[in-house]
Amino acid sequence: MRRTYPLSMTVLSLLLAGALPVGAVQAVTWHPESVPQGTIFTITVAPDGEGVSRVTGVFADERLHFESSADGSLVALAAAPIDARGDLQLRLELVARDGGAESLTLPVPVVAGEYRMQELTVAPEFGRPQPPEIQQRINEESARAMAVARNSHGTPRMWEPPFVAPRESRITSGFGHGRVFNDQVTSRHMGTDFAGAVGARIRAPARGVVALVDAFFLGGNVLYIDHGGGLVTGYLHLSEHEVEEGDIVEPGQVIARVGATGRVTGPHLHWLVRYGTITVDGMSLLALE
Repeated sequence: MRRTYPLSMTVLSLLLAGALPVGAVQAVTWHPESVPQGTIFTITVAPDGEGVSRVTGVFADERLHFESSADGSLVALAAAPIDARGDLQLRLELVARDGGAESLTLPVPVVAGEYRMQELTVAPEFGRPQPPEIQQRINEESARAMAVARNSHGTPRMWEPPFVAPRESRITSGFGHGRVFNDQVTSRHMGTDFAGAVGARIRAPARGVVALVDAFFLGGNVLYIDHGGGLVTGYLHLSEHEVEEGDIVEPGQVIARVGATGRVTGPHLHWLVRYGTITVDGMSLLALE
């Protein structure tokens, strides 16, 4: 289902204010109608004629990047944080061809995701609070990965749907589930784990530029791709990588190999998807139309 706001009264108020020409916008829609926590989704602005030249916006404190589609509408990705619940405000800026502009705010309903708890046993050094020097390293590595996500807002969009799954194997642990390590440490699993033996191939889901390749304490050998327009994907616990920082990758290209480095219970791919700094369920990306 797609939630639709025909905007008849809203657009009328903009017309009276002289900000937009008559019939500038038909509707603002998003899909799905009620957005689950921790997912990526699309927002569409349907102009009526040539009145609107550009749309910008913000949702969940992340910039939106609207691009023209084949039918003349303007479409952007957006993300709902995993801890969000209830209505979140979508803020749009509609810019007319004559230079006039007006702001618009709409409520987007966010509903609970289906997440569960899981207990795991790992090596003691990974399950207990870390010494200060190790924790500092973890924090610095996390900051570097988040910098890639923030910087993606400044990279032109390089991707086109549909997106390719990084692996075709079964999912061993889904996104968003609570994880209890050694009965002591509780956290969210903020990625999707795909089964695979050491050395199994990992593919790029879309076109992008390799933004980070390194060895992290928790993630082991990691690789991050900036797909532009705020979209980033990450690959953790690798045994090796097939690309280097600065390389342009194409959909389906082999970029790395499954491994068991960092904090793991066995070989697998931990796949991350972020829109800006919001980490989302990668399966919602693969489901985009």
